[in-house]
Amino acid sequence: MLAYEVAIRLVLAVIVGGLIGYEREFKNRPAGFRTHILVCLGAAVTSMIQLYSIQDTTNIILHHPELQGALKADIGRLGAQVITGVGFLGAGTIIHEKGSVKGLTTAASIWTVACIGLAVGLGYYTLTILSTICVFIVLVFFKTFEARLFKNTNIIKIEILYGNKKNMVEKLEQYFEGMSIKVKTIDFSIDDEEENLDYSTTIYTIVAPRHIKSNRIVQKLCTFEEIYKANIIE
Repeated sequence: MLAYEVAIRLVLAVIVGGLIGYEREFKNRPAGFRTHILVCLGAAVTSMIQLYSIQDTTNIILHHPELQGALKADIGRLGAQVITGVGFLGAGTIIHEKGSVKGLTTAASIWTVACIGLAVGLGYYTLTILSTICVFIVLVFFKTFEARLFKNTNIIKIEILYGNKKNMVEKLEQYFEGMSIKVKTIDFSIDDEEENLDYSTTIYTIVAPRHIKSNRIVQKLCTFEEIYKANIIE
């Protein structure tokens, strides 16, 4: 492999990794500009090492045919280790917070950049350019499209007036969990007058699956004996 070919592939790896990393950095994600560049560059270097290894093995066999059965060069082994090993970087970008998982897209972009880096190092320029364009389109333009087309949750605020304060909170939690509804926030009313009464007013902010209508939730809540009133807050 000539020096200018190595230079072209390294520069292309920096450009590709930087382009995708810039989008992640712009959105303030855990792995950004430099991380994506280094992953892509490292994968490109690994794939070129494979090519050098094959070239050296071929030259040795040509000069020493008797070693043909003893020398082997596996073009896919190092690349497979890159694809597997980059997983720990992806795992480091995934954050579990308050029941939700964040960073999966960034983890996927790091893994994809590693794969593109291997393509760069092997000299598959058409594959590199087209795959980079596809990744950039997915990251930049598909988020809005996904939010509009595949949105599957509704955020609803419900004001509930109920008695039997201690047992009712647990009962409501069981009900929401059974309906696959996530409770986002609970606002308890702190009123001196209510402290002397047998009922309590609480506002639940819930995240419900889209197929469950808000009026259905309210109707179900009103069937509880302890609940005096339940209404949706706009």
